Amino acid sequence: MKINKSELEAVAVKPAQYPPEDLPEIAFAGRSNVGKSSLLNLITGRKSLARVSGSPGKTRTINFYRCNDEFRIVDLPGYGFAKVSRSESEKWGAMIEGYLENRKTLLKVVQLVDIRHKPSAQDIQMYEYLKYYGLDGIVAATKADKVGNNQKASCLKVIRQSLGMDKGDIIIPVSSLKRTGDAELLGAIEDLLRAED
Repeated sequence: MKINKSELEAVAVKPAQYPPEDLPEIAFAGRSNVGKSSLLNLITGRKSLARVSGSPGKTRTINFYRCNDEFRIVDLPGYGFAKVSRSESEKWGAMIEGYLENRKTLLKVVQLVDIRHKPSAQDIQMYEYLKYYGLDGIVAATKADKVGNNQKASCLKVIRQSLGMDKGDIIIPVSSLKRTGDAELLGAIEDLLRAED
């Protein structure tokens, strides 16, 4: 699959601002600064569809991107160490949960984790949460260019074990810098959309 057309359709902080539930959706979730915006730009082939920032916690809204007029990619606010107040971060938590638990057209959440580090307690909590709602199963291990080929397998094994991934769950090493892993990720998304037809 190739995304030939993508556009920002809605920026939302509450359900009233979401687009209608008329297309299947794949959401992307990950810690602040894990490389979510860069990956979204890579898979859509757009340089600045999602705003990339050096400072964590830039995405403070739920952003809906319409792709090929066939499905949406939904960018969720990063969790973790963003420099925001506790009340602000609790607000985001409630906003993300509301979307994940109530959106009927949501098929799956691609969780991003940094390949260089063992998943954090928040990463593990997020994966367990997704598993509870049947939204787990695809992990993108970002910044894959930062580890040597010899280390890659052991890094992926650590992520798989730490998150308690099931045998059939997919983990894809991706690098926005080297532009790798995007075809596999798009293939996994295409499989989800096909299964839905």
